[in-house]
Amino acid sequence: MTLDKLNSILGDDAQNLLTYKCKFPKEQLHLPSPRFLDDHFALSNRNAQTLRSLAQLYNSGRLSGTGYVSILPIDQGIEHSAGASFAPNPQYFDPENIVRLAMEGGCNAVATTFGGLALMSRKYAHKIPFIVKINHNELLTYPNTFDQTMFGSVRDAWNLGAVAVGATIYFGSAESRRQIVEVSKAFEEAHNLGMATILWCYLRNDAFKGGKDYHLAADLTGQANHLGVTIQADIIKQKLPEMNGGYKALNMGSSSYGKLDERMYTELSTANPIDMCRYQVLNCYSGRIGLINSGGASSGAGDLKEAVRTAVINKRAGGMGLISGRKAFQRPFGDGVALLNAIQDVYLSDQVTVA
Repeated sequence: MTLDKLNSILGDDAQNLLTYKCKFPKEQLHLPSPRFLDDHFALSNRNAQTLRSLAQLYNSGRLSGTGYVSILPIDQGIEHSAGASFAPNPQYFDPENIVRLAMEGGCNAVATTFGGLALMSRKYAHKIPFIVKINHNELLTYPNTFDQTMFGSVRDAWNLGAVAVGATIYFGSAESRRQIVEVSKAFEEAHNLGMATILWCYLRNDAFKGGKDYHLAADLTGQANHLGVTIQADIIKQKLPEMNGGYKALNMGSSSYGKLDERMYTELSTANPIDMCRYQVLNCYSGRIGLINSGGASSGAGDLKEAVRTAVINKRAGGMGLISGRKAFQRPFGDGVALLNAIQDVYLSDQVTVA
């Protein structure tokens, strides 16, 4: 992607996003590179089969061999209801079109459900890396509850040819400690079977909403990332932070929540979005575990700018890539491919450097 094209897409944000220098120095991070697997996993406890699975993930699609990844995640049929998710494009009720979009969109992998990938296993498992999302929050229970439930076994994911499993933990929720135990056991089994592990490190608690939505605070999401790498996730998925000071907000009044140090906000980060994302990277063992940010909901005409902006922030912060679904599949197939390619172009561009 040329600099002129980037400037055109980013508009008024271009100058700040493309020239900003982070508060925390990049020299103290471990950044994505073609040698990332050799440098950070080859001497770890990951077995040879897991290393091969990670290599398949890193060395597929348009970003093959760069150290960056672009993943198509479509689990919204369970998480947000199929009708609400696929009404804009009913073709995605058919899981083959999910796999086709990932392949034609140049993605490193497709992440979706047990049922969908099981049906596509023998036709596509050797053509694009599969990531099976093993737990979900389903919204048919009345009244709605927000919890993650296992939808199948790790061995079933292995049997259908997956190179990785993905799971969500709702950190901060009343159910989080049970989820930590469930997912950590699942990740141990996945590694034993030779699969990589990806953790959706999301926050969930009504108390995190008070004037602002602190589910998107850099300090709280950063701590969720740190918990995620502790249970041996190989890649962390996190929402892009939109503010900071979650711990401070939750400590207003008489209650005491968590621990903080003022240097979290002055020396390790600022209010700049690239700095806040870098704080997330820092909490992923200083980048030894890759951070991928989610693409977020589709808003229509502004999707391309939002996707490219998120990719620029993630890359300049030291992140490993984007995992973007709704912006791609809730538009015509060809437009979805083009949007995925635009995201990948950010990571392929020499004009977008680490800040």
